[in-house]
Amino acid sequence: MADDMLDLAPDVARDFARRALEAVGAHPAMARSLAEATVAAELRGRASVGFAHLTDYVESLKAGRIDGRAAPVVSSPAPALIEVDVKGGIAQLGFDVAFEALCARASELGVASLAVSNSFTTGELGDYALRLAEKGLVALVATNGSPLMSPPGVARAVYCTNPFAFAAPGEEGPALLIDQASSATAFVNIRAAASRGEPIAEGWAVDAAGAPTTDPAAALAGHLLTFGGARGANIALMVEILAAGLTGANWSLDAPSFVTGDRSPGVGQFVLAIAPRGHAAGLAARLGHQLERLAGLGVHVPGRGKRDERATDVTRSIRLRADVLARIAQLSGIEPPG
Repeated sequence: MADDMLDLAPDVARDFARRALEAVGAHPAMARSLAEATVAAELRGRASVGFAHLTDYVESLKAGRIDGRAAPVVSSPAPALIEVDVKGGIAQLGFDVAFEALCARASELGVASLAVSNSFTTGELGDYALRLAEKGLVALVATNGSPLMSPPGVARAVYCTNPFAFAAPGEEGPALLIDQASSATAFVNIRAAASRGEPIAEGWAVDAAGAPTTDPAAALAGHLLTFGGARGANIALMVEILAAGLTGANWSLDAPSFVTGDRSPGVGQFVLAIAPRGHAAGLAARLGHQLERLAGLGVHVPGRGKRDERATDVTRSIRLRADVLARIAQLSGIEPPG
């Protein structure tokens, strides 16, 4: 059944995700926010953080790692800072409730930041950055999570994969999206390899004894490795300071698991939004030209085409694994689509 696929219209997929989430205790605003983010990830070809990751949310709502009744509390301790405590809920909703204010303040002040705390995992980090770039803003987003990764020579996991995303606007929408983990690969890729029974690349992870492994099951019992050795570890630490230090959220070392237990990881998300002003006022046109020059020289420009994919979400079907949908349906007690 793992090879069986279903083609669903985005609206059908969103409705299924929303109903499943509400069935396990998510309030309507939380369910809508997460369903939208899930389908957006699938439309961009990020299946590992789409419906496959939605199972984590459904399971965590049932187990209590996510408080489905949690209502985000918004405050503003400084003109250029918005804080959202999601109270054990989800970062997607925290971002949604602050999005318009963040855009308005960045446009007014030239720069504004958002600090989200007490959250479950953030899902597809690039989605947050892209949405800001669609508003003409340069965006940097960082998040941490439960410990899954170690720097070189450290015997235990001390960081999450600590990803960051960066997006910049072009003349017709986002021109650039960088969305990457500080680890050699994302945790969801290890888990996906394990579900398929496929080996992982050397240098991605170690087993429980700290020995290098290409066995994804052994990697899940051990921990991931940073990319680029100490350089990746430096990036992970920088992300940790932004996502946990500037938000007051749990450090990764202190974050409960996002897959076991009944406690929220309580981690954070930091968002910086910059409005091009002054000498940067013509950024969109200049950046578009520069990226074309680079692409012409054979340079990979991450995120090209993402805006077009997002624009077709009302007409283009998405292909989803039937076993993933069946698992979500089973967990939530509703009928699977199709």
